[in-house]
Amino acid sequence: MCVCACGCVCRPCPWIFFNPLNLTSGLNERVLFKVAAFAPFQVTVRDALNQAMDEELERDERVFLLGEEVAQYDGAYKVSRGLWKKYGDKRIIDTPISEMGFAGIAVGAAMAGLRPICEFMTFNFSMQAIDQVINSAAKTYYMSAGLQPVPIVFRGPNGASAGVAAQHSQCFAAWYAHCPGLKVVSPWNSEDCRGLLKSAIRDDNPVVFLENELMYGVPFEMSDESQSKDFVIPIGKAKIERAGSHVTLVSHSRYVGHCLDAAAVLAKEGVECEVINLRTIRPMDVESIETSVMKTNHLLTVEGGWPQFGVGAEICARIMEGPAFNYLDAPVTRVTGVDIPMPYAKILEDNSVPQSLTQSLERPFHISAPGPRLGTDVLGTVW
Repeated sequence: MCVCACGCVCRPCPWIFFNPLNLTSGLNERVLFKVAAFAPFQVTVRDALNQAMDEELERDERVFLLGEEVAQYDGAYKVSRGLWKKYGDKRIIDTPISEMGFAGIAVGAAMAGLRPICEFMTFNFSMQAIDQVINSAAKTYYMSAGLQPVPIVFRGPNGASAGVAAQHSQCFAAWYAHCPGLKVVSPWNSEDCRGLLKSAIRDDNPVVFLENELMYGVPFEMSDESQSKDFVIPIGKAKIERAGSHVTLVSHSRYVGHCLDAAAVLAKEGVECEVINLRTIRPMDVESIETSVMKTNHLLTVEGGWPQFGVGAEICARIMEGPAFNYLDAPVTRVTGVDIPMPYAKILEDNSVPQSLTQSLERPFHISAPGPRLGTDVLGTVW
């Protein structure tokens, strides 16, 4: 059993110990296989995040990292491995188990001219500090008439993991994207993590950086360009991961991989999916989604969070209100997590988040997709 910092007792947490094959999702194993088969140069998501922080700490002496176990223990998920030995106590700071306290210290430091990276062991714990994130960090620049910027990054794992039940399995993308004054980033692969985290640290606005615990040990191919210390990915710009002409799949974080898997399956059926990796939730790159929908005439959104007022719901509204609406040949479909607190039992947990997307595409295309009927519809009903 595993006892985490908040005192809860969960199932064993094998992903902490760096073995990507222990990840509970078969998707991650498939991604690992596909990447390992072809990639000349691979970097895990964990190492990409570590490299980004290391380079920004070296580049700007105002940058520092604080959070629970980030220093001497190298981070709960080893994302900050080696940074304390390199930069010392002044810039890599272990904090007590008091999110409200150390988030407040970080916000104050940002107001004083530093550039803190505030790590939450999981974004579920950020609820303890949400007043600092929303009222202190997000609103100060506006309330000071542009006189007081708050350059801070709040980062850590977000969304459902495995075996940690309802209080540790929430996706906060829609929560924080609801608030003006914040930028909200949700990367998928190693290149996303490296380029977007560097951009977030350099940004003069507060940035919520939502990682995924199950992706830390997964390696991805990295281009030579992305290895440059000057490599950054602009916040607010989506990426087309796969071009297609029949249906647009829009997702963020781990579920981009699900979309690419579904696209590969459907390509054998003659359906070409265009897969858009949002990368940023706020500001959202609606223009890229609209351009794709005008080409494909169909749209499906995919996320692991709850359906009501979720990221997919916002995309649906923006498409309905914009020029792409008249190009739709079928209603927009959402694939989401089930509208319940996350169960602890593994079989229920597995059926509470999207597992397969091909069934969701039967409605607009009337294709017969093989395999088990696992997933959720717009209301969160399990098939």
